[in-house]
Amino acid sequence: MSDIKNAVRDTYARIAVAGTSEAGCCAPSCCSVQPAASSAEEASKRLGYTAADVTEVPEGSNLGLGCGNPQVIAALKPGETVLDLGSGAGFDCFLAAKQVGSAGKVIGVDMTPEMLTRARENATKTGTNNVEFRLGEIERLPVADRSVDVIISNCVINLSPDKAAVYGEAFRVLKPGGRVAISDVVSTAPLPDDIRDDVAMLTGCVAGASTIGDLASILAEAGFEDIQIRPLYESRFVISEWRPGSSLGDYIMSATVEARRP
Repeated sequence: MSDIKNAVRDTYARIAVAGTSEAGCCAPSCCSVQPAASSAEEASKRLGYTAADVTEVPEGSNLGLGCGNPQVIAALKPGETVLDLGSGAGFDCFLAAKQVGSAGKVIGVDMTPEMLTRARENATKTGTNNVEFRLGEIERLPVADRSVDVIISNCVINLSPDKAAVYGEAFRVLKPGGRVAISDVVSTAPLPDDIRDDVAMLTGCVAGASTIGDLASILAEAGFEDIQIRPLYESRFVISEWRPGSSLGDYIMSATVEARRP
């Protein structure tokens, strides 16, 4: 497990320092700007973000690392406390901060110091006071019990070698009635050995993907209810571009993950 985490941390540290996902060693994958996109902004639009979303956040916060848009399903309300798992340079955190307003709060957790530095600089430059970025692993969240209304995440949990721990922690920090609204990738067929054993594909959000059934079981065992996992079939065409010539979309697709703590 430590080898996987170190590989992921090193990959995203290089992306943070470079300021673009195109420098990532896992390119092309979900940690890189898709080949047909001319920028991180265009890549994000292809994944469901609006033009306003990508222009109203601090410059340098959007590195084009996602595989969907958790904001669409989160239905954030003013005054809520939001937690972003694997917050990177802060893109989704800054979008959430606008929605919850000054009465709300957004906490971003990331295990990569270089990403946290970039995110904190973005918050300082823009005077965004309702966002806080914390160093930590999503399997051991630096967040108090029952303190969060909504958990969001964008193509990060699949990177964890211990997804049961992640969702157990998510359950712990959510308030009763709190919810998860996550964009991630899921496995729809057994991965070929060359993809499953490829570290670059692992750090690029592919080889670590769970099946929908396994993911639903993990959520239920953690205590969640109202579990809904919706595969986005149209994402297969985008995902196939992550590894040209591999038919990757036959094995992996994006999905939205929703669940609620009773």
